[in-house]
Amino acid sequence: MVFNVIHTTAYKYNAPVSYCHNIATLRPRDSQGQKLLDFNIDISPLPSEISERRDFFGNFITRFSIQTEHKELKVTTKSKIERDFTPFKENMNSNSCRGVTNSQAIFALKGATTPELLDAKQYILDSIFIRRANAQIREYAKVSFLPNRSVFDSAYELMQRIYTDFDFVSGFTSISTPVEEVMREKKGVCQDFAQIAISCIRSMGLPARYVSGYIETIPPEGQEKLVGADASHAWFSIFIPGFGWVDFDPTNNMIPMNQHIVVGWGRDYYDVPPLKGVVFGSGKSKLKVMVDITAAQPV
Repeated sequence: MVFNVIHTTAYKYNAPVSYCHNIATLRPRDSQGQKLLDFNIDISPLPSEISERRDFFGNFITRFSIQTEHKELKVTTKSKIERDFTPFKENMNSNSCRGVTNSQAIFALKGATTPELLDAKQYILDSIFIRRANAQIREYAKVSFLPNRSVFDSAYELMQRIYTDFDFVSGFTSISTPVEEVMREKKGVCQDFAQIAISCIRSMGLPARYVSGYIETIPPEGQEKLVGADASHAWFSIFIPGFGWVDFDPTNNMIPMNQHIVVGWGRDYYDVPPLKGVVFGSGKSKLKVMVDITAAQPV
């Protein structure tokens, strides 16, 4: 499947901003089952400086500065992405994916010598938003991650439990809400659910990373899709030694397929926010985000 994605982020300030410096993680990356066909970014006002590079995790980041006074910042990206989940779906049924137990995975990681295993081990460590798990998170994780159970089955059940046990409540949390509070209140949004899962998995000594992207929303039968109804999304990925990374979406209780478009990944939300920066000015701002995903003709 081929998708066209338009992502618009607009900040309106109630007082002039004299200067801003920003980092955008908005360019989808090539990954398992995904190929970026085209990408364009439009920034208003026109930046004084702009550059692009890959970060430590291989994500594309765009740095830009605006050094003229402005009361609105608008960033619009247009991406064309080809998604084909079929080959990965077939491999997912193999014994190398579903047959590795948690004990075997931990043993392989402790004796890591290959670049793939060594790279995965960094996703066991604490990160900015996910510190060493507390007792409540570890106890929650233990229910699913029994030593002789497969990593895949454990992660799948954890995804199902988060979907069942937690309520999706927009506005209840912010990006700085600790995972411990989300765990205690059992409320949050997709970013929170992904980070809860990651915290659980790391508490068991296994690697888990945060995946940022988009998800195409399907309207009810007989209704037209609303403009801007699609959304930025987040889910988690767990590493299975001998196989690789497998994604799980606890918000929707499903393994991501073609409707999930990957932008980037890191240790947690802090590594891959769509847009972050520093603004010099006074007053408050209003944020508006719109995402539109449409299916295109195959290339």
